[in-house]
Amino acid sequence: MTSNQNTNILGTGSIPKLLAKLAIPTVIAQIINLLYNIVDRIYIGHIPNIGSAALTGVGLFVPILMLINAFAMLAGAGGAPLAAIAMGKKDKEKAEQILGNCFSLLILFAIVLTIGFYYGAPSLLRLFGASDITLPFAVDYARIYIAGSIFVFLVMGMNPFITTQGFTKVSMLTTVIGALLNIILDPIFIFVFGLGVKGAALATILSQAVGAVWILRFLTGKNTLLRLKMINIKLNPKIFLPCLGLGISTFVMMSTESLLSVSFTSSLSRFGGDIAVGSMTIITSVSMLLTMPMQGICQGAQPILSYNFGAKNKERVKKTFFLELGVCMTYALAFWAISMFFPQVFTRIFTNDTALAEYASWALRIYMAGMFAMGAQNTCQQSFMALGQAKISLFLACLRKLILLIPLIFALPLFFENKVFAVFLAEPISDILAATVTTTAFLTQFNKILEK
Repeated sequence: MTSNQNTNILGTGSIPKLLAKLAIPTVIAQIINLLYNIVDRIYIGHIPNIGSAALTGVGLFVPILMLINAFAMLAGAGGAPLAAIAMGKKDKEKAEQILGNCFSLLILFAIVLTIGFYYGAPSLLRLFGASDITLPFAVDYARIYIAGSIFVFLVMGMNPFITTQGFTKVSMLTTVIGALLNIILDPIFIFVFGLGVKGAALATILSQAVGAVWILRFLTGKNTLLRLKMINIKLNPKIFLPCLGLGISTFVMMSTESLLSVSFTSSLSRFGGDIAVGSMTIITSVSMLLTMPMQGICQGAQPILSYNFGAKNKERVKKTFFLELGVCMTYALAFWAISMFFPQVFTRIFTNDTALAEYASWALRIYMAGMFAMGAQNTCQQSFMALGQAKISLFLACLRKLILLIPLIFALPLFFENKVFAVFLAEPISDILAATVTTTAFLTQFNKILEK
């Protein structure tokens, strides 16, 4: 299939088949990309004698990791839907200008944040709740990862531009290649070479470097519809500011994950010590098993929604949204049921420490109690973005975490004797409230957006 056929079919093909074609590779890519985030923790958690402390230390790096990802997606998630809308309007030149400007933003972000985080890591990690025992592990992992974070920026920020053209298999291969390499290198560096957490970080960065090379070769090659060209990398405010405006909601969602992680770890460190913080590291990894596949489904639907919105085909936009909503809600409900009845299925993956596994299983049931609602939350939130609705998407991104969850983390312990229980309880309360508001807002505004 040629590049033009690949985009034209977004406006004419069967929606269920299109969603399957675009979403399945994207979900696979998200699951494999998930391995970048959790495979290190799985291996680290099983290092003899120091596994629990090392796992907790690496978990404390999550806020910095989330900020790196947030800045990468500020460009990628903001630019890719606008590029798809431009393609729907048959304006390839503008779409390529968006691609070039977002590439330059990613390089700029990478330079500034690498310098700042590398030198600020020890102080930040101590602020996040690192103890004397866990801080050395956290710093060792953080500084190696940060030094190679430019590859993370390119993979996360440029891959959406491949997906938005309909080349989901190519996008999937980006993460497949890197993740498989990471899985191979992790045990070699950690156990064979005896590098511990340093080896885990090094394996991840080398794997991301391979993924970055793969992406750049594709976007500068002959098979892509939108080509990365030198003429388009000069930053133009008229081009990149709308991308930042649309991407800000994703940035807020991901950067508030960083603030959220700090809120959780600092509170849990205060009320429950290292075992509570270690449990949160496991729970964060498990929650990714829910959210990242759903993000893959939403990313698969995004090109169909954005293209047909740009082409003013309202009925196809509606059919795509409701199909996407049904799939995400079904997945979220199934995952919620497993978490409630069989939490040990997840916790035992990350540790062979019996005390930590039992504590994490108890905490997981509380934390995941409202996750059944996340199918509707994610679908509506991401669909606002796919339709170019930056302002309301930004508000809803703030609602769940900044307005509800973070205040509840600090407020609920004032009313419960079991302080750790109260901290974990903040999550399901905010999940249910935010999903209710987001879904209501989207269904109320959907027809109005399409009419405009």
